Amino acid sequence: MIRKLDEVLKRATKWVEGFAQTRYSLWALFGFAFAEASFFPIPPDVLLIAIAFAYPKRSFISAFWCTIGSAFGGILGYYIGFSLMQVIGIKIIDFYNFHQEWNKVVSVFNSDIGYWFLAIASFTPIPYKVATIAAGATNQNFIPFVIISLVGRGLRFFAVATLFYFLGPPVKAFIDKHFEKLTFAFIVLLIGGFVVIKFLF
Repeated sequence: MIRKLDEVLKRATKWVEGFAQTRYSLWALFGFAFAEASFFPIPPDVLLIAIAFAYPKRSFISAFWCTIGSAFGGILGYYIGFSLMQVIGIKIIDFYNFHQEWNKVVSVFNSDIGYWFLAIASFTPIPYKVATIAAGATNQNFIPFVIISLVGRGLRFFAVATLFYFLGPPVKAFIDKHFEKLTFAFIVLLIGGFVVIKFLF
């Protein structure tokens, strides 16, 4: 099962990376960031890193559009949880086989640490879509939700941009040398984000 998931994620990751050197790269980055915040499994970091890797001087503008796309996608996730949980939200939970974990996340959002979980999910490999949908489903205050989303996602994406902008050539050489290992590590982090939610609470 893990091997099959690993193969699917690798193919999806390669597909996302393929947009990096096209003239639609920033639009694609916005789109993937938007989708990932509400339903898509592959984080936009894949394309952001690929663009910054190929064009270091475009790192910050890429991080900006990635942040905006993710924030708007988070708003969609919030709306799904708030108004479309039984129509769409439950299907997303079904897709990720996340029912037991979903109840735990909802409990967290109904506690005093809900916004802390949102902040952590916006910056770490924890699936952000789970947090955005749960925030809407538990009727969290919308304005703090948007602010936390912008700050958390911005910190994450601009950290990547800063790394490539100022350390472009050394980072590029390191990635060239260890590409397969880094790809594997990324897949582990991606799967690990879901595992964290399963065992965190």
